[in-house]
Amino acid sequence: MKTPVRSAVLATAFLAATALFAYEVGGAAYTKRIETKLLAEPKPLAGAAGKLGFGHKLKVEEVQGAWLRVSEGDVAGWVFAGNLSDTKPADIKGADGLGLSASTTTATAAARPLSPAALEYATSRNLATVRSDFDWMVATCAAFSNDDVDAYLKETKRGEYMETKPEAAK
Repeated sequence: MKTPVRSAVLATAFLAATALFAYEVGGAAYTKRIETKLLAEPKPLAGAAGKLGFGHKLKVEEVQGAWLRVSEGDVAGWVFAGNLSDTKPADIKGADGLGLSASTTTATAAARPLSPAALEYATSRNLATVRSDFDWMVATCAAFSNDDVDAYLKETKRGEYMETKPEAAK
């Protein structure tokens, strides 16, 4: 990587990928993202084979290291195990009881302004710079090419390049 900042950003971004996952063929897994993309092959940059919403129960068809081939009805594809849960996740709701997914939020709820308490909280926590911090993060991440990310994953043996032990050796 070209700078220590880039290395730190990549290390943080891929920290979740360092754990080993234990799923069995024929077992179940649940989507834990608002939208989980199923890929055509077990590679992070593979084309999409489908997508599923939050909390879908999937059948594990095949396991290749940290990659799982899963299916739900006619929808099937590969997904990184870190994007799944072995238990059904609880429904995600905001503090006001409304769903956090845009598709479950009404236009009225989305359009209402921040309450005075929320503005006071943002001010007291010095959150006024969040937008510029976010813009910096997006610009920093945009500086990485797909090849940079793939090289980092290979070099550090993370993500799809993570070494896993055979079941008998565990």
